[in-house]
Amino acid sequence: MPVYRASWVLPILGPPVREGWVAVDRGLIVDAGGPRDDAGVAAGCPGGCVDLGDAAIMPALTNAHTHLELSWLRGRTRPASSFLGWVSGMMRERLRSADGRDAGFVRTAMALALEEMKASGTGLVGDISNSLAHLDVLAASGLAGVVFHEVIKFRAADPDEFVDEARRRIDEADAGERWRLALAPHAPYSVAPSVVRALAAARPRLREARMSVHVSESPEEVEFIERGSGGWRDLLKRLAAWDPDWRAPGCDPVEYLERLGFWDAQTLAVHAVHASGADLSLLAARGVTLVACPRSNAWVGAGVPPIEAFYRCGARVAVGTDSLASVEDLNLFSELAALRRIAPGVEAARLLRSATLSGAEALGFGETHGAIARGRAAAMIAVEVPPGTTDVEEYLVSGIEPGKVRILSQSLAC
Repeated sequence: MPVYRASWVLPILGPPVREGWVAVDRGLIVDAGGPRDDAGVAAGCPGGCVDLGDAAIMPALTNAHTHLELSWLRGRTRPASSFLGWVSGMMRERLRSADGRDAGFVRTAMALALEEMKASGTGLVGDISNSLAHLDVLAASGLAGVVFHEVIKFRAADPDEFVDEARRRIDEADAGERWRLALAPHAPYSVAPSVVRALAAARPRLREARMSVHVSESPEEVEFIERGSGGWRDLLKRLAAWDPDWRAPGCDPVEYLERLGFWDAQTLAVHAVHASGADLSLLAARGVTLVACPRSNAWVGAGVPPIEAFYRCGARVAVGTDSLASVEDLNLFSELAALRRIAPGVEAARLLRSATLSGAEALGFGETHGAIARGRAAAMIAVEVPPGTTDVEEYLVSGIEPGKVRILSQSLAC
């Protein structure tokens, strides 16, 4: 039973502990405390005491939203001034590269991205997958999480059969013991209302009922759902995906999905950059988790998410990086630094909870991950902190490079 000691321990469920320690046995946390509650240390450290010095022991981070299948696009897309402009550039690159891009290239890029995530302190992941073709890469990573199989279908002749087929695919897929598989409609502008209703109705038949959706991400999306006009309509027609029977619901995207019976406490609303105060109140009332990805929002020209309003509305807030097609790296500490810049009025402790326990809860791992407490998985990291640091939480949201992060467990997932 090793005991880790450091100048700080961040339980997340309580305030930081100075000169703290955490005892671990067979992948679980068996005890934790501080200098005045050092029973675990006084027991003789049968597994050895590991003194980490000037460091903060904390739970591994939770990246609640990313697209690892798109890791091969790193460096191939450019920041854009509008979301549709970025989407068009990304689609052109995917088409241009299709002939020369083999499965090995995609797999290698994905494996490297997973290793980078782990090195920067991530232990849990909410990943979006269109193909389910690389689940073995996830299984071999040592990480854990949820794979959301994303469905896109704006014109559906038989929505129930379409959803049943998607359900069969995840039932037959295998991502190993640490990963759960779920379904996710892509966005209000790319999934037919009949398909959204069918997904909501299918929840009782799914082994994993939680779902994720991109919503209110861009002004173009808001225009399309409110009035049926703009770039999304044009793009759907160019892609031969337009449904001539579709009619704009005449409301914003959050209200649209509410009318379709989609929102519940197992839903992740990703981005919500253009969600109104009324939208946020509705999502909070339904128990929905908001997932903020501010660096990606800036890259794709979607705008700046109203982070302080996210926290004021009372909803659970989690953090994601999105994909390497729209961020330079998958370091969640960099995402925390972006949140700190956008929302200086939000306490650092709340930001850290979003990047750990809140994300774990959103993905269904809230009882085992995201906090340092007896009986939880020893999925922990240690972050170097400058000697004499007094506000360790504020330091941890200032931006931490991977070289300052040390993984404390053989497998971050334990």
